[in-house]
Amino acid sequence: MPFVIALLAPIFWGTTYALVNLYLQDMSPYWVAVWRALPAGILLLMLRPRLPTLAWTKLSLLSFCNIGAFFALLFIGAYRLPGAVAGTLGATLPLIFIILAWVIDKKRPGMKWLLLGLMGLGGVMLLLNPSADLDPIGVLCMLSATTLVALSSRWMQRWDVGDYLVLTAWQLFLGGLMLIPLAWFMSGAPQLPAMHVVPSLIWLVIANTALAYWAWLWSMRHLGPEIMGMVALVNPVVAVLLGVLIVGETLDLRQWIGIGVILLSLLLMKLPQRLSIHLFKNTPR
Repeated sequence: MPFVIALLAPIFWGTTYALVNLYLQDMSPYWVAVWRALPAGILLLMLRPRLPTLAWTKLSLLSFCNIGAFFALLFIGAYRLPGAVAGTLGATLPLIFIILAWVIDKKRPGMKWLLLGLMGLGGVMLLLNPSADLDPIGVLCMLSATTLVALSSRWMQRWDVGDYLVLTAWQLFLGGLMLIPLAWFMSGAPQLPAMHVVPSLIWLVIANTALAYWAWLWSMRHLGPEIMGMVALVNPVVAVLLGVLIVGETLDLRQWIGIGVILLSLLLMKLPQRLSIHLFKNTPR
């Protein structure tokens, strides 16, 4: 069951690019970020109307990094890069976890996680379109956004954050409020969305944001950053598959091999530990 919950976040997040491509192109990306975060936070606060137990300073920092700044960087990168490229850069999360632990905690990465992280990242790189024009600002924004997620995840592991539904609700609510001045400055006053995009926004708010962020935070605490970093590789796979099935994009053999490599890295994620236990039990003493 924990892995089912863990998979909800990258699967739902993987629908973002197809959703934007098909239905939300005419909307300002900054106001889409607001409509994604703020209503989701309000909805969760209605379900769990409680004050957070985490200090307001720490909660504000998480809301800024995990929602406000992250959403802003995400959409800047998404509009400067092809969707597959932008989604792929988010798959650097496992390696960023390893780098942060190495630099900040002086913790040498285990060979298992280093190899699996590199394997998964290599598979994701195979998904990239060779003709993609990698805008440096877009790449920097996506990598910065991913780094903010990694930092926030480390903090949440170390802090007593209390109820995860309450934590998710307040992060989305405060992060959505932080995005309003940026959206107003960049795109002017908000406009009511057209009726034909309302179903897409409902999916974006409920499944893609409220449910997915709760699942991510819950799984990060129960499964740890190494495993969740690997599980996050499902995100670009879902994004590419939806692009093929719904948007009409095509994949070559190299890209299908990339999907296979990613799934194999996820499969091997727990295999080394189980294999070592099996061998240890059968070692003569």
